[in-house]
Amino acid sequence: MLELVIGVKAKSTIHNLISELRSLDLEGTLYIGYPILATPDETTFIDAMLVSDQYGAVVFDLEQNDPKSEGFWDALAARQDSIYSAVYQKLFMHEELRERRKLAVEISIVTFLPYDATPPPAKQDILVAGPQALADLLASLPAIDRKYIRPLNAAVQRVTMIKPRKRRSSVKRDDSRGAALKRIEREIANLDRWQNHAAIETPEGAQRIRGLAGSGKTVVLALKAAYLHVQNPEWRIAITFHTRSLYQQFEDLVRRFTFEHTMDEPDLSRLRILHAWGSASREGMYFEIASRCGVEPRDFGYARQRYGWQGAFAGVCQELSEAIERRDIDPIYDIVLIDEAQDFPGPFFRLVHRAVAAPKRIVWAYDELQNLGDFRMTPPEELFGVDSQNRPLVTLHNREGQARQDIILPVCYRNTPWALATAHALGFGIYRDKGIVQYFDEPQLWYKMGYEVIGGENAPGKQVTLARRSDAAPAFFEELLDPSDTVMCQVFEDRGEQAAWVADSIKDNLTKDELEFSDVLIILPDAYSAQSEAKVIIDALRQRGLDAHLAGVTSSKDELFLDDSIAIAHIHRAKGNEAPMVYVLNSQYCFEGPELHKRRNILFTAITRSRAWVRICGYGAAMQDLKTEIDKVVNGDFRLEFCVPTQAELDQIRQIHRDMTKEEQEEIRRMEATFAKYVASVESGDLGEDVLPRELRDRLREILEENDARSHQDRNRQTNS
Repeated sequence: MLELVIGVKAKSTIHNLISELRSLDLEGTLYIGYPILATPDETTFIDAMLVSDQYGAVVFDLEQNDPKSEGFWDALAARQDSIYSAVYQKLFMHEELRERRKLAVEISIVTFLPYDATPPPAKQDILVAGPQALADLLASLPAIDRKYIRPLNAAVQRVTMIKPRKRRSSVKRDDSRGAALKRIEREIANLDRWQNHAAIETPEGAQRIRGLAGSGKTVVLALKAAYLHVQNPEWRIAITFHTRSLYQQFEDLVRRFTFEHTMDEPDLSRLRILHAWGSASREGMYFEIASRCGVEPRDFGYARQRYGWQGAFAGVCQELSEAIERRDIDPIYDIVLIDEAQDFPGPFFRLVHRAVAAPKRIVWAYDELQNLGDFRMTPPEELFGVDSQNRPLVTLHNREGQARQDIILPVCYRNTPWALATAHALGFGIYRDKGIVQYFDEPQLWYKMGYEVIGGENAPGKQVTLARRSDAAPAFFEELLDPSDTVMCQVFEDRGEQAAWVADSIKDNLTKDELEFSDVLIILPDAYSAQSEAKVIIDALRQRGLDAHLAGVTSSKDELFLDDSIAIAHIHRAKGNEAPMVYVLNSQYCFEGPELHKRRNILFTAITRSRAWVRICGYGAAMQDLKTEIDKVVNGDFRLEFCVPTQAELDQIRQIHRDMTKEEQEEIRRMEATFAKYVASVESGDLGEDVLPRELRDRLREILEENDARSHQDRNRQTNS
């Protein structure tokens, strides 16, 4: 089957070529408008390139001029020579495509005409074919060994620069973590077929790219932006995102991808990397749209006071949207690419839609199922709204022979299958002694999350056993990593002991394990106590001769990792980022407490920042109970075994673990403080136990015993179902 990757279709005759190639019933990949080849002299744009073991590497040059015109054949031969030189130089750079001093694959340059014409003069030694002659010409080309197909596709896709800047020259041992990471990064450098489509294909209109966290959406957006910037240097392109520390990642990726295409830096006045909000000190999309429309932009202080912490951005975007609703505004961008789309409110999408020129090229990457409590993906008509006739402003269609508007990335490259299973088990509370914390209405969503049923039945009220599907993760995890080492849990007496162990472990990471500073990330789950908690770990690291920084506090807000300092981040700053080795500290915070589903989501997000290894740390009795849950996952070979909640159980779960109002939260804090004060007074002897009326003491004891009994009954029911 011929796989189409549809980039820029500059010439109408491409449809004729596609039709002829499809009629041959061949297997391979046809890249349209790709690759872009940079040489020291110029940038060469390719009309189409076929990669097939039947015909090798075939570059198609689409010609529409009359062969009878003067100098036609000489000009054609010169163009073919130029294309061949550019392709050869790029392919020869790849070690896997060389056999000693020779390129291992034959390159064929074929000029495709929309009609059949007289053959070129023999002296020219060039390949030319019209529709009728194409099949015979291709049949005359040499086949290639199948072992070269994968590296050839990797070279065509321009993905060599996806690999990190690091050469990892400090890696000396084959059995170190650094050596395993080096091999993992080399494997990840190859786009899979879904990422390939998403990066290159851009329709005339909107496009949604969706997938699980770690499926490569950020890399795909950066590659797409660089590709479009080189193809259309006059376009005004903007990339925007929610997490400020993504500045660092996008700036690096865009620069490297553009340089790979052109051997030159991007024009950042045309390809702009903008935080969604922005500020007076740094450009942002909301600030720019407001300023260009003559409306004073609002800052976070104003927004938080008027709309609250959670509704701040939605509130100011809605204000601006209403202010410019009846105005004619000049388009600001030709295309906008939005990362972390799941974190943005509808009013922001409607602002972007107003600011983009027709045909409204807007690409948004949606992280499916990132929040375990929110499983509904907002459809385009809700994001962008409708027109005066109640018709959706944005619709998505996948049509044969056209760039797709809705692309799914099904493979998770960031997280090991063992870390994901652990994160889901803790996030949902699968092995929690008091029952599941949150769940979804449709049990079939487990399949979308990369699981398969290996026992029981995935239906309400039924016992089920789930395991990660082999096709939902790359094979190299199994080959390079030990499951028992990828996920580990440590329980300590107090935070001082925790800090000492983490600091010792990180020192080993940088020496014995041959990792680098920017390979390590420490995550603190509670943003409010992050500064005081970070000080403890920073002091412990400094005692061992290591520097560390709290991202956005003792370092820039726009970057997370530094080359000579260990990154520490609270969960909101860590979101959207990743590291090979992740330490989740104070995990007991996520074991219990009000709005427990939010705390469990924090733990899920923290664990899924890890690309290879995660250390789940904490102290106290709550951490010991959390370790019991983790042990059940690990000892169960990372399978999830539980009883699927019924609708009645779901309703009860959602009532118990609902979002609370400010008043409810304040009332709980008052009750907690009062009860703690009473217990402390009884323990110190200042008050007697009988100060609390017997009826209340007895009722409290009964409630606690009833809850314990109910928990045991639930576990027994699950075990016996």
